Amino acid sequence: METLPITARSFEKDYHIDGDEYGRAYKDHLSGYREWSELGHADEWLIFPENISPHVSIDETCFPKAMRTLDRYHHQQFCLEALQKVRREYWREQMTLDANAREEHRLMMRQLQENDGPFVDEEGNVIRRNARYYPERLENGETRAELLARSKGLLMMSPEKWTDTQKERAEILFREFPDIKTAFSLTHSLQMIFSQRCTKEQGAVSLHSWYSKVGEFGNKAFNDIDAAMYDREDEILNYFVNRSTNASAESLNAKIKHFRAQLRGIIDRKFFLFRLMKIYA
Repeated sequence: METLPITARSFEKDYHIDGDEYGRAYKDHLSGYREWSELGHADEWLIFPENISPHVSIDETCFPKAMRTLDRYHHQQFCLEALQKVRREYWREQMTLDANAREEHRLMMRQLQENDGPFVDEEGNVIRRNARYYPERLENGETRAELLARSKGLLMMSPEKWTDTQKERAEILFREFPDIKTAFSLTHSLQMIFSQRCTKEQGAVSLHSWYSKVGEFGNKAFNDIDAAMYDREDEILNYFVNRSTNASAESLNAKIKHFRAQLRGIIDRKFFLFRLMKIYA
């Protein structure tokens, strides 16, 4: 419990002890919590809404020379989600088309059986009385619906990481669905903008060029991302100053949330802060 975010009850099964009793012993005698030098003000020196004024924030009081940098990874993730949304829309449309074609085939076969033939298709080829419907297959052996469904993974990757099979699938996908190609190009180009080492001004030029491409595409999801980035552009471009992100803070926040979830709620805020200090400080 000194170094791991676990609860006292997690020892019950392996050590056959009363978890609640051990938790009280750890808090009162084993952990050093009662002798903690910060105990008297642990929950008062933190930044909570009740102990700050409406116009004072932590960056103004503690870090007057700090520069706010908005995390770029969120916007890249939003682009990936928008790309997958375009793919899913085409997949649903294709599934509807396949279902309609299957129903038309069934009705045609019923009509031919009622009229006793002739059992030929639209091209004049002879077909069986109980012929099943088979959707058209592309050159890689997949139907259009299968192509869309199996392209989810490759759209999340950079082209240089594609296997030979994925390269063939991507070539067919982009040929059959140009909008997916455009959405993938926008997503990949945004990643490339932030992967380059350049100044803040050069990054702004690249980002403005990306805005123009998004406007030409005209997709609502990408337009929303465009607008959100434009509103906070200066904070996003601060990434190019030191190439710094808040990834470490996000990671710590996730760990704290996971630890709090294991506790099923917090009764003693000071002891919770003491354990956070022991584990992560």
